[in-house]
Amino acid sequence: MRHRAYVQPKVGVLGWGRPRKTGGDVSPLLQPRSIRARYTVVAAAFSLIILSLLGTTLDLTIRYKVQSDSFDQAERIASQWSAAARTGYVPERIPASAPVELVQIVDDHMRVVSASRMASTTVPLSRIRPPADDRFQRRIECQEHSPCVVLMAIRLTPAPDAGVVYAGLPEPGFLSTHSLEYFIGAGIGVIVAIAAWTTWVLVGRTLRPVEAIRARMSEITVSDLSLRVPVPPGRDEITQLSATANQTLARLEGAVEQQRQFASTTSHELRTPLAGLRTQLEEALHYPDDVDPKETIRSALSSTDRLEAIVNDLLLLARLRTDDPTPPEPIDLGQLVCAEVRSINHRVPMDVRAPSGLAICGSRMQLIRVLDNLLTNAQRHAEGTIEVTVEQDGDQAVVAVLDDGPGVAPADRERIFERFVRLDESRRRDPGGSGLGLAISRDIARAHHGTLRVEDSPRGARFALRLPLMGTCAEDI
Repeated sequence: MRHRAYVQPKVGVLGWGRPRKTGGDVSPLLQPRSIRARYTVVAAAFSLIILSLLGTTLDLTIRYKVQSDSFDQAERIASQWSAAARTGYVPERIPASAPVELVQIVDDHMRVVSASRMASTTVPLSRIRPPADDRFQRRIECQEHSPCVVLMAIRLTPAPDAGVVYAGLPEPGFLSTHSLEYFIGAGIGVIVAIAAWTTWVLVGRTLRPVEAIRARMSEITVSDLSLRVPVPPGRDEITQLSATANQTLARLEGAVEQQRQFASTTSHELRTPLAGLRTQLEEALHYPDDVDPKETIRSALSSTDRLEAIVNDLLLLARLRTDDPTPPEPIDLGQLVCAEVRSINHRVPMDVRAPSGLAICGSRMQLIRVLDNLLTNAQRHAEGTIEVTVEQDGDQAVVAVLDDGPGVAPADRERIFERFVRLDESRRRDPGGSGLGLAISRDIARAHHGTLRVEDSPRGARFALRLPLMGTCAEDI
């Protein structure tokens, strides 16, 4: 006969095993390639872990509850017959009914004095004899080829010759087998499968618009940027992604179209001086007696100068966008303006009001290029006077160049900052210009976190360069 204490109830093995340790990374063949598969695996694994913990808890709870109820029933019957035995009432056959059908009263020599119909009249239900200081004991008794019994043993009195009352009932079968664990495990498997299938379906539906976006993006080429990705209804992240992708495609289409237009315009601007240069050289070659060599060379140099100016401006535009940032330095804007005014050719007198003390942070050479463009442009269009002022406006320093020329029409105030755009008046006054000066100047202003625009003025044109006052020169230009 063997017995086990209630304080150590038998717990079934759920059979899910221990995690196997690995010595390296997971094989790429075992890694799901799609987001859908990865989320499904994660959901299944998470569900399995949580449900395993819940299943173990449920198994222990059921076992504890069933055993506790069985012991309570056995203790109630044992207490009744213990009280009866102490009063001297010990019938030869103890009446008992389900579920507690096993009842025995034994003497101090472990001889059966009285027993129920289902209990043996010769062999005690247990060899456990509670001590005097612990008269109530719970046991689960197991015998070979017999079901285990949930048993309650009560010593009648603390006296040495006191008898013992045993009351018990067969242990439920699922407590002594793995049937409960198998049932819980099967339920967990079904729930995990449902969770995995649900995740697979939901993620698939969620990613369906992403697949549509991917398919459409694969159709878009540089030669045709007019296509747009489908935007699903709603306001979720995928809808925002689709809208952002369409905005990016629109900007890309605009940038490519701008580059195409720029290339076309550049080719046209370069073709004119090249054609003139070729014509002059061919005339000198075919009609050497009719052409003045010095005049031919002078005209060729003029065309070459224009070509050089265009190429230099194009290189500067490219550097502004692609070169390494220029380390900024503190610059006194008033002193820089005064120095640049003194360096240019004064066809028209200039009234300069540029006090010192307004410090900015930037590239000296780039700002000199902007000032040179603005002052040269004013000299080209002014009739009799030019005003140059440097002043502070809030947290900005403002350089204003005002001439008394014909001015710029409101419709052209933004267009003149585009590349190769030259108004008719500019072409008449300076046929050799490249049309890139103002575009370069605006790019430099933006690189310095400033602005350059044409502002309203009572006469002529007023170009205003606004730059932030110096804080620190930690950022590159």
